[in-house]
Amino acid sequence: MRHREFTTPGRGEQQLFAQCWLPEREARAVVVIAHGLGEHSGRYAELAQRLVAQRHAVYALDHRGHGRSPGRRANIERFSYLVTDLATFAGRAARQHPGSPSILLGHSMGGAIATAAALKIQGTLRGLVLSGPALASGEIVSGFKSRLVRALSSLAPNAGALKLPPEAVSRDPEVVRAYEQDPLVHHAAVPARTVAELLEAMAGFPEAVLKLRLPLLVQHGIADSLVPVEPCRPIFQSIPSPDKTLKFYEGLYHEVYNEPERDRVISDLEGWIAARC
Repeated sequence: MRHREFTTPGRGEQQLFAQCWLPEREARAVVVIAHGLGEHSGRYAELAQRLVAQRHAVYALDHRGHGRSPGRRANIERFSYLVTDLATFAGRAARQHPGSPSILLGHSMGGAIATAAALKIQGTLRGLVLSGPALASGEIVSGFKSRLVRALSSLAPNAGALKLPPEAVSRDPEVVRAYEQDPLVHHAAVPARTVAELLEAMAGFPEAVLKLRLPLLVQHGIADSLVPVEPCRPIFQSIPSPDKTLKFYEGLYHEVYNEPERDRVISDLEGWIAARC
């Protein structure tokens, strides 16, 4: 396996940090990963290694304001910027492997970004994979707090508005410990601008996904408290893709690829990709 770090152009001439994990032989598929809120691409190294073992090329970037990319910490500025960044990055990754099909894989906030990007470039993709995707807010943000966050987004965009509890990430204590000690993870409250932008994006998904025709795999933990599965189910069910696989895992938390049952979850992912690539 070969590993490379580089920068990739983002909207507004920002240079975003990115990395790739490549097989020694020609790639069967190109998998482009969009990470979740407050984290970074490096947390997907284990998943990438598993996919490279299946001869897939894996690419991932740090969203603006995240990891080793520039910007105010965890402030995404505009959700549309992330969508443009990911779509551009996916095209760049695909050009490195002409003839290999491309798949977008998004986790949590990255699932929302990947869904929006896929709707823009689905003619260039072979499939879309969503892990605990943040497509609906449910009751995580109350109506009152939602209005407050939107006001703060304009008046004080960097004010902390939402704290993510580390213990909700995984049932594996080693994963939680590594998450808490990772200096590239944003441990403070998420800025109001980011929360407001995500809430606005979520509000549009019930209608937007009706245009999605790509092969789709959704992997979601039933015990996910960060992005509860129930508010998302109607959106999953309404997606009209003729090739749609919904995998719900009893007892699993938010990061299904980092749960004690990760081998089964990643095997489901590997089998799904192999059947379509």
